[in-house]
Amino acid sequence: MHSESGRAATTRAYFVTEVTDALPVLLVDDETQILRSTALALRTAGIANVVTLSDSRDVMPYLAEHSVGAALLDLNMPHISGEGLLEQITQAHPDIPVMIMTAANEIELAVRCMRKGAADYLVKPVEKTRLVSAINRAVETRSLRDEIDHLRQGLLSRSLNKPEAFQHIISENDAMRDLFCYIEAISRTSQPVLITGETGTGKELFARAVHLASGRSGEFVAVTVSGLDDTTFSDTLFGHKKGAFTGAESKREGLIASAQNGTLFLDEIGDLSIPSQVKLLRLLQEREYYPLGEDQPRMSNARVVVATNVDLRKAIEKGDFRQDLFFRLKPHHVQIPPLRERIDDIPALVEKFCERAAQELDIPPPAIPVALYQLLNTYDFPGNVRELEGMVFDAVARQKGSTLSLQSFRRAMGLDTSSETVNTNKSENLFGTEDRLPTLKEAEEALVQAALKKADGNQGVAANLLGITRQALNKRLIRARDNEK
Repeated sequence: MHSESGRAATTRAYFVTEVTDALPVLLVDDETQILRSTALALRTAGIANVVTLSDSRDVMPYLAEHSVGAALLDLNMPHISGEGLLEQITQAHPDIPVMIMTAANEIELAVRCMRKGAADYLVKPVEKTRLVSAINRAVETRSLRDEIDHLRQGLLSRSLNKPEAFQHIISENDAMRDLFCYIEAISRTSQPVLITGETGTGKELFARAVHLASGRSGEFVAVTVSGLDDTTFSDTLFGHKKGAFTGAESKREGLIASAQNGTLFLDEIGDLSIPSQVKLLRLLQEREYYPLGEDQPRMSNARVVVATNVDLRKAIEKGDFRQDLFFRLKPHHVQIPPLRERIDDIPALVEKFCERAAQELDIPPPAIPVALYQLLNTYDFPGNVRELEGMVFDAVARQKGSTLSLQSFRRAMGLDTSSETVNTNKSENLFGTEDRLPTLKEAEEALVQAALKKADGNQGVAANLLGITRQALNKRLIRARDNEK
């Protein structure tokens, strides 16, 4: 038997096959050969972080100091049986999924272990596929539990453990704050993340935030997959061996290898070809891929994050996107709200973009008139944050005084009335198909009321929308009131 000091030494000398960012899987068996072969089977299947203990008395002291993703216990061991350990672990660490492995194929024993909290019951010799599937399922269960707990705590307190992960996303909006909490919660899992949103909402910034919040030690590797045929996609992501095709004069590692222990971000996933979607699905499900020209799979532990502005459900209906891939991506879904739904972020964004533009142009930052914010609040921003950034940079480049001019913004919003070109289609849409055209007075009153409604009653903004001064608008309003009397 081990002495107490001997057991402590054994605990400190536990065998780790390979350290990665994921929580380790704990294997407990008094037969060291079984420990080694089981650990090897898991490592070749992509489950690299495995801790093994051969003395059952060392398990609880180890768990008191370390977190694990799941535990696999042999049933018949000296000192403390697997069944006894199962009871101790489920009581002290109910968040850890525990599996039992034994040579005894007894239904009553299996039922008893399941009633005591076992997540699974495996009979030796365990087929590798069955073993890996059970481990992956248990680890994902633990990961989802942690995610739900973290998400609940974050949403209740609206506090972030890693606010620095979101420092490049400028927002004070409550809905965005909740989205940050959600991202921080899901960042610690290894499951893929689907990011959707309109063009210009900053999907890559959110993907990078997922990576930074995860604390993964590897790189953030981004690639746009739109326009890539299947061969180019495979070569870009998975690489090739020498001689795999004409021109392949040397071996090339793909980007998936560069993202080992990190995050692989695939932008514009909605435009990926069907053959490439099949390969991506295999990577997500099996965590393995084949470099071009090789017939032996390689394993990857890279976290996959994808983004698109395409409606994937409609793409599925049209046959352009695989439904099984969609559901594999869907569990963690980040939907970025458009800028028009968070106009309270506009002032901070304008100020930041003004600073950047002035720095690039090597000029002092111009003053920002309050009327600019009122004007921008009336705009829908089809290009979202990217469009606003372009507006600000252009306005700063054009400005001649110390204050930012509204004229550049009005022109970008299609409100510039200085042009001599008249859009007759817009006139026809404005007046409809009625036989009688409105009088100039009626048209003027209608335009004034429409501008005031769009400006939410703000006369300064309404005047800008109409292309007149505030004093001119005020005279028209007074005249309209006098006519009503």
